[in-house]
Amino acid sequence: MKAKNVLIFGCSGQIGRSIVRKLTKDNYTVTAVTRNIHQKGIVLKTLGNAGFINIVEASIFDEKKIKELFKKADICINLVGILYEQKKGSTFKNIHTIFPSILAKLSKEYKLKHFIHLSALGINEAVDSDYAKSKLEGENEILKNFPLATILRPSIVFSSEDQFTCNMMTLLSRLPLFPIYYNGNTKFAPIHCSDLTDTIYHVISNNIYSKIIECVGPEIITFKEILQRLLNLIDKKRILLPFPLPLAELTARFFEILPKPLLTRDQLRLLKYDNIASGKYKTNSDIGIISKRYFNDEVKKYSYMWREGGQFSTERYKSKNNIEGKPN
Repeated sequence: MKAKNVLIFGCSGQIGRSIVRKLTKDNYTVTAVTRNIHQKGIVLKTLGNAGFINIVEASIFDEKKIKELFKKADICINLVGILYEQKKGSTFKNIHTIFPSILAKLSKEYKLKHFIHLSALGINEAVDSDYAKSKLEGENEILKNFPLATILRPSIVFSSEDQFTCNMMTLLSRLPLFPIYYNGNTKFAPIHCSDLTDTIYHVISNNIYSKIIECVGPEIITFKEILQRLLNLIDKKRILLPFPLPLAELTARFFEILPKPLLTRDQLRLLKYDNIASGKYKTNSDIGIISKRYFNDEVKKYSYMWREGGQFSTERYKSKNNIEGKPN
């Protein structure tokens, strides 16, 4: 008999919302934990029928309240992560190492059937990145405290609600030139949000305990190629300007002053390393979930929002790029 009660941390992001929809659709009950129920609750309530989703407001640092949530859970999923550090305890160590360790210990204490943790691809190689080190230490703590855990390491995750392609297209539509680092040669294997959540759902529904699974899309694309594809999709021409490393570090240091930095020095260090399958671990394809959604095909569905004329630019774009229109 399959486990029915799923406890999810970090459910208000693109990945969380997608997996909540998949689980509630298949009659799993979900306890969705959010820091701000007034801000996120309205959206979360629409993800499942009444009775299948329970929304709880809690700080991830409130261990006493979190402990109570484990009493009725069969499975725990941790999707919490940050790209840059902030004040008030939002550090890589707290979010990526200490918090997952607490969840793993509670999963063991309350004898949960599974603990699934979302990590990141390429962290073994990025030895000079604080982000990568905190992720790797978190994985080690999880496997030490709950050996049956499954850790998913995705490459860049994209969708119409992501923080990557949407931000990139906004910047590309506004800036006359765009900086590229390490000549734009860093390789990625972008995976669509739906392909990633299909993998998470498959792990849950088939009781897969594979420790580490690398989650990649169907193609490998360099950073420069990603920018060129996005420019083509939004029908813009921009200069892609290679930045020397000293200048890149200087601009990153400036961006770090901003509340939401466009680039940090730690992210700059991460960009040195390819973000593709290492060959050392199983991939989503190896466990039976082949990524089917290609970068251009999916981004094309929402890129019109950054083209001149918005949704009304569709016909002009199709004509200019020789794309065959399909009837609705």
